[in-house]
Amino acid sequence: MFTGIIAAVGRIAERTPREAGVRLTIDAGTLDLSDVALGDSIACNGVCLTVVELGPRTFKVDVSPESLSCTVGLEGDGPINLEKALRLADRLGGHLVSGHVDGVGEVLAFDAIGDNRRLVIRAPAELARYIARKGSIAVNGVSLTTNTVDGRDFAINLIPHTLDNTTLHLLAAGAKVNLEVDLIARYAERMLNADTESEVAA
Repeated sequence: MFTGIIAAVGRIAERTPREAGVRLTIDAGTLDLSDVALGDSIACNGVCLTVVELGPRTFKVDVSPESLSCTVGLEGDGPINLEKALRLADRLGGHLVSGHVDGVGEVLAFDAIGDNRRLVIRAPAELARYIARKGSIAVNGVSLTTNTVDGRDFAINLIPHTLDNTTLHLLAAGAKVNLEVDLIARYAERMLNADTESEVAA
């Protein structure tokens, strides 16, 4: 599990094709790797990946064809948001994020409002029902709060701190982003539909 509070911005330094998928070498930037071990999870642009090799300032992860097909931001050599997995003693500064991307959204607008930016994203139709005004959503691994929701489109206000410490300042209209909806919304839907599903099964 993660919190959506980005710890550092890294960069994909190398991509090595494998029989299935690809192995990425990640330059960790300022991310502290001193407490990272093989097998640990690190979220890369919101995608939970397992460390398979570890160096002083780099780590390697394997990305499956399935992950490559349903996410963005792992196909090039650009900067990526990094967050180590949540420890039970850590503060939950954002919201609970699983690192399992639900879908890819499209940026409709990225407008300056003083020092802030208004980010408008169109979500896939199947995710729209999980996005609520003043609710939580992870965009490229960043925990954010929605300001408005209109059908599939939702708007977010990005403050200077978020812009300075994540890759979100690089967005523009037409860009694709990884989206993970709030876990609570998914479980609430499951519980609300449990009686109906039981009746159908019977």
